[in-house]
Amino acid sequence: MGNREFYKKKLGVISAIDDSQIKKPHHIPVPVYIEEADTLCHRALQDKNELVAAGVSRELIEDLPQRLGALIEAEKKWQKEWKNRNKIALEWDKQSPAGYDLRKRLLADFYYAFRKESDLMMYLKYISPPGPYSKMIQDLTNLSDLGRAQTRLLEVTNFDFSLLDKADQTINEMARLLAKMDCGKGKSSKVKTIRDQAYTHLKEAVDVIRKAGKYVFRQNKEHSLEYTSQYMRQIKSKQKKKPKKKATK
Repeated sequence: MGNREFYKKKLGVISAIDDSQIKKPHHIPVPVYIEEADTLCHRALQDKNELVAAGVSRELIEDLPQRLGALIEAEKKWQKEWKNRNKIALEWDKQSPAGYDLRKRLLADFYYAFRKESDLMMYLKYISPPGPYSKMIQDLTNLSDLGRAQTRLLEVTNFDFSLLDKADQTINEMARLLAKMDCGKGKSSKVKTIRDQAYTHLKEAVDVIRKAGKYVFRQNKEHSLEYTSQYMRQIKSKQKKKPKKKATK
């Protein structure tokens, strides 16, 4: 049975973990945790009889590969979603400056063309303040509609009416990107939650087995170390080597 099958089999159990019980992997990168859990899995299965004799559930030890496979698949799904969301965000960052420049250009042209029309000037002042991404799209929509409704005043200033077509095109492109970004945020949040739930489910077993393994093999330092996190040992070692700051008077 592969990781995808483990994920499907475990999804019901994983999804049932309450938000208040979720443990987020703040202290260690998930790929590193997966690698260490895989090593632990092989070690624990070899030491199964000794661990069971110390009170660890045989079912928990034998369930470790499934919990590990579920997290591997959940992490894979999250990484895919995260990369896709970032790709869309980068596309927005690439295209949005042209939209903001066009908005700025239309406002400048309209302020001049409508300078003698108090009602139109008031409307321009209303939409002028900057805002979130969606406001840029709405402003371009309003400016495009206003420009097409006031062609007579714009003709006097030799306004470039192709800018209105450009505004309509920009509106469609940016609205499409914004919709993808908004949709991706909700979906990514759900995918990440499942990843964190899968991590929690695996960590529950890893913590129990590590604690038992360190006790059972406490007389064998090398064997006992296999029930600890090499990553966390390295972090602690680096922290110890850091020079202590002198107290200021």
